[in-house]
Amino acid sequence: NSVAAIGAGTVEDFDTHVYLGTSSWMAAHLPYKKTDVLSALASIPCAIPNKYLLIALQATAGGNLSFLRDKILYNKDRLLREEKAKDVFEIFDKIAEEVPAGSRGVIYTPWIWGERAPVEDYHLRAGYFNISLNNSREDMIRATFEGVAYNTRWLLQPFEKFIKQPVKRINLVGGGAQADIWCQIFADIMNVEINQMADPIYANARGAAWIGAVGIGEISFADIPSLAKVRRVYLPKPEHRQVYDEGFARFKRLYQKLKPIYRDLNQ
Repeated sequence: NSVAAIGAGTVEDFDTHVYLGTSSWMAAHLPYKKTDVLSALASIPCAIPNKYLLIALQATAGGNLSFLRDKILYNKDRLLREEKAKDVFEIFDKIAEEVPAGSRGVIYTPWIWGERAPVEDYHLRAGYFNISLNNSREDMIRATFEGVAYNTRWLLQPFEKFIKQPVKRINLVGGGAQADIWCQIFADIMNVEINQMADPIYANARGAAWIGAVGIGEISFADIPSLAKVRRVYLPKPEHRQVYDEGFARFKRLYQKLKPIYRDLNQ
């Protein structure tokens, strides 16, 4: 977590990054130590002296796509009729681009391994909702992308309360940040500017190298924002505002309605 925050170029106070990997997190350096028990958020010691790193963890992000690939679309059972494609995530990206915002009404909740924040609830589980005979697996693929972004928007609310200011820009790193369509979906659903960092999958390695360079006196932490390169900037599309605001409201209602059912099923 500490090296990713440096590798994303977010070293100034309150500059925010999201790491989009198998799990994901939202993080920012702060000048103070603090804990929000109700939302399972805390700022902890980090790589920068006299600073703290706020980390808001989402239990499973890209892992939902891996599950969709390995257990549903390409599960090795008697229904399999083709070898698993090596570039299946690139295929997911292309399919998601072709499906309209809102996934034709399908909503996905990405709690496939419970959740850590903004609610700590190990009983939660994933699900696709509102599927009809008119839907297809293409809709389910885009809904998976959108569900992870909805969950991150849900996380944004206590995150902004914690740092006492709105987040206007997020540097996106991790393997999932290689997907252009996912970057745009994040911008649209969260209604913030998304910076897709160059070579986002190497954020951890970059961060470790830059921390080492600071340690031997080659650079300072103040130099790092200028070293972190942005591949592309994604702005929210106004035409998607209403569908995603409504979708997010439904996403939160699903949690409230299903919470007791999941607790009953999985305790």
